[in-house]
Amino acid sequence: MITKDVSYSDNGKTLTGYLADGSNGRKVPGILVCHQGGGLREHEKERARMLADLGYVAFALDMYGAVAASREQAMELLNGVSQNQQLWGDRIRAGIAQLKAQPHVDAKRLAAIGFCFGGMTVIEAVRASDELSCVVAFHPGLTHLPESDPRKVTGKVMVCAGQKDPLIPDDARTRFLKLMREADADLQYINYSRAGHSFTDKSIAEFNIPNFEYEPATDRRSWAAMRDLFDETFAT
Repeated sequence: MITKDVSYSDNGKTLTGYLADGSNGRKVPGILVCHQGGGLREHEKERARMLADLGYVAFALDMYGAVAASREQAMELLNGVSQNQQLWGDRIRAGIAQLKAQPHVDAKRLAAIGFCFGGMTVIEAVRASDELSCVVAFHPGLTHLPESDPRKVTGKVMVCAGQKDPLIPDDARTRFLKLMREADADLQYINYSRAGHSFTDKSIAEFNIPNFEYEPATDRRSWAAMRDLFDETFAT
């Protein structure tokens, strides 16, 4: 496996992503990894390495050009991107461009996964770009969805969500399903009854937020579901 930091830019902003190449010199699918609200941390880098262990080339993009030092700064960074749809899309496309630029990536076989804000980002990505064959959103926030969205959804969508997630109340879940239905999306929405938010993140306990908790069974099951979707999507 080859791992390294990758510097790039978007709209004059210097960004630093993380590459994990498990291709062994072959042309393989490329997977974009989208970070949580605090910025690109070890959690997403570990997931990129896990994808490389499966034989993929994974690129963890940088949406902010910074890592938040507090919850308040994380929300400021998150809102600064997510409330500017043009910027959000530009950062996604810049990440996809870096993924495609890797010499061992088959540019016709691309996917994206994301966690929390990154889950929101891959849901946005499947509308902002038609280059992604599928996306997987782990515990995404779904509380600020529009009433309608005319943009197409061409890639397959999988959402792995906890029933106890405070960022996915019942009305938000219903609105999301409605939006996907209106887009005629190929959607799998998997609801895990014992999980809350951030169920993939072993470090989340340090923040002491109600219903933000690592849940190992859900982490394992959702990762297996992702692998099944990739196997289906990238079958040759």
